[in-house]
Amino acid sequence: MTTTATRDDAPAAAAPTRRRAGRGDLTARQRLSRFDVKASPYFYVAPFFVLFALVGLFPLVYTFVVSLNNWNLLTGPGEWVGFKNYAVELSDPFFWNSLFNTLSIFLLSAIPQLIAAVFIAAMLDQNIRAKTFWRMSVLLPYIVTPVAVTLIFSSAFDEKYGLINNILQSFGLHPVMWKTETFPSHVAIATMVNWRWTGYNALILLAAMQAVPRDIHESAALDGAGSFRRFFSITLPSIRPTMIFVIITATIGGLQIFTEPKLFNPSSAVPGGPQRQYQTTVLYLWDMAFNRQNFGKASAIAWLLFLLIVIFGVLNFLISRRIASTETRLHRKRTARRLQASRAEGSRILAAASEEKNL
Repeated sequence: MTTTATRDDAPAAAAPTRRRAGRGDLTARQRLSRFDVKASPYFYVAPFFVLFALVGLFPLVYTFVVSLNNWNLLTGPGEWVGFKNYAVELSDPFFWNSLFNTLSIFLLSAIPQLIAAVFIAAMLDQNIRAKTFWRMSVLLPYIVTPVAVTLIFSSAFDEKYGLINNILQSFGLHPVMWKTETFPSHVAIATMVNWRWTGYNALILLAAMQAVPRDIHESAALDGAGSFRRFFSITLPSIRPTMIFVIITATIGGLQIFTEPKLFNPSSAVPGGPQRQYQTTVLYLWDMAFNRQNFGKASAIAWLLFLLIVIFGVLNFLISRRIASTETRLHRKRTARRLQASRAEGSRILAAASEEKNL
């Protein structure tokens, strides 16, 4: 019995030794392959985080540090003032004026832009001739540089010799003060933004519409649903994630508008018009940094704008999630009603069958 136990335990004791020797006997090629499997995913995602840290995170943190100092463009950092720059800007009427102008131009541009983009995408999604030509055509305004677009529209909206006022006067209407009054200047700048970005958003929405299965549309058509019914009941709910993406990007771009109001009236000495009637927040930030040479207050304005964009993004997310949950609840209620109606119909048929059997 003692000899048998010794023979049985010998292979068991030698097995871990062989396994350890096997791990130590890996060739350099095998070790490199194992390291590649474990480390390659981190190397693939590392460039994004490195670039984000260099061009995103570091400037953000550094701007916050600058906003806490009395920082001049020429002399550099001054005394530490804490949150005094934020308090001064929050009590500055020019800041609130720029914020009002930004929100006004954003609403005048974002809402019509998204409606027109959905309409154009729906038209391009139909079976029309020369689809590629029309899809490329709606993208042409996006390819043109913003400076060229702004200069062209600035000439068209000129108050004395502009094309728009000449057309209005040919119909017997009074010319509009596009560069002097507040609301007309907002409409003119919003027109520039809509002309440039509508086609871009339309192509994004078109790609989402084409991803919707055609079988669903065919089934709805067989059930008697018209084109409008299919669009509002099938297409729009199916492209909701893409709509949220377009809304968020349009919000971020609308709140950061700079080129259009900066070049809209090049003859004005004050950025944003003589009365600052279309001076946006980013344009006010630029004026504070490079004309007044106060980098501390400019950095505080940048951080206030950043917080405003975050708030708008969170609101868009909450509203979209609320809409999605509401539609889900409505869908469940409709399904429950249909099941209840089918059960009631089945009970009625069974009752009628039993009565016929009794007769």
